[in-house]
Amino acid sequence: MKQILWFRRDLRVVDSEILANAKGEVLPIFIFDKNILEKLSKEDKRVTFIYKSVNELKESLKKIGLDLAIFFDIPKNVFTKLKQEGFSEILTSIDFDFYAKKRDEEVERILPLRRFLDSFLIDPKDILKSDKTPYKVFTPFYNSLEPLHQSNSIKEFEISKNIKKVDFDYSFIPTLEDLGFIEQKLPDFLYKSADELIEDFSKKLNSYQENRDYIYLDAGSKLSVHLRFGLISPKMIFNRVKKLQVSKKEINFFIRELIWREFYNYILYHFPQSEFENLNKIEVNWSQNDENFKKWCEGKTGVPIIDAAMRYFNNTGLMHNRLRMIVASYLVKNLLIDWKKGENYFAQKLLDYEKSSNIGSWQWAASTGVDAVPYFRVFNPYLQSKKFDANAVFIKSILKELKDIPVKLIHIENGVQENIFLDYPKQIIGISTSRNRAILEFKRANSEKF
Repeated sequence: MKQILWFRRDLRVVDSEILANAKGEVLPIFIFDKNILEKLSKEDKRVTFIYKSVNELKESLKKIGLDLAIFFDIPKNVFTKLKQEGFSEILTSIDFDFYAKKRDEEVERILPLRRFLDSFLIDPKDILKSDKTPYKVFTPFYNSLEPLHQSNSIKEFEISKNIKKVDFDYSFIPTLEDLGFIEQKLPDFLYKSADELIEDFSKKLNSYQENRDYIYLDAGSKLSVHLRFGLISPKMIFNRVKKLQVSKKEINFFIRELIWREFYNYILYHFPQSEFENLNKIEVNWSQNDENFKKWCEGKTGVPIIDAAMRYFNNTGLMHNRLRMIVASYLVKNLLIDWKKGENYFAQKLLDYEKSSNIGSWQWAASTGVDAVPYFRVFNPYLQSKKFDANAVFIKSILKELKDIPVKLIHIENGVQENIFLDYPKQIIGISTSRNRAILEFKRANSEKF
């Protein structure tokens, strides 16, 4: 038996379900998928990070007596050729988005495909309510997993002892330029290992629950990119955090955040149409104002917290979780622009972009998904900036033109615009007026649903 071990979003050898289930002669592979890469900007930072991580995976596999064959092609072509070399099946980690399912179905017509789910803690099909329907609200979903999240550890996979490297040409290593991309400078934390990041986070975890919403503080774990591309598994994070000598309350709070990721993956599995449409089926008359959307994207809305968040995002691919909620609320409620446009824009730039979490979060903000924020709750961006960046530390660090503006004006609607000599955009829409418009529209949409 000759198996192909197809690494995708699991770029590690520790706690690897495919390495645990492999046997006989194996060919570990990674495909730089042309179907995906051709849609990305040539300066996409994620490709630099993935490229670096794939090369590190190759070295890690060599240390356990294997290697990594790297391909630059579409998956169908790769497996058509490998089938001719006598391989009998493929082992890989599963994804539930539309493209991933379509790709895997196509590959499965060439070779048998065994899918594993070690990118998440649970298998979505295993968790159902007593009536055998899926959960749609987070809290009961979380409570149903109590035996899991209250445990001290989850058993990790061990590498099979019954595998050996198949004879193959492992020499091909394309450059980033060969792939059509330009190497990017990454944020410093992406040059650290996941274990180093956990060590850094352990010093902040005791104040995580209190500090995580303050956008000027470095209070997060910074693990989301490593988790997204599988340099560390959720089980590994769970086990390492559980062992930390810090407050159990803070540990449990952080683990609860990890379970939110599980919940959104669970929702995409059970409600795949949510990738393309409002999950709650309401029909919203979204604004078609492309100029307003462009200003949101560029950080030129005239609202300091929105503009600072978006300009920082455009430059780095990073956005604090509180800021994600604020800019999303502003787009879908104040500007009344379809959440799918915001989701797609994040998909182009977000370093830790994960389709299930991004779709779930955007539908939450738009009051169109499961367990979503009630439609009549609309974030006031000025109150949010006053509460979570009171001294405008973050805002002024990004919007250099506001460095000499009194802080109190930054947190007042049109306060910054009082300075007629300041080169800063006018506010494109009034907060109160747009909030009332959104509430009326969502009220109408919800009433017409029934």
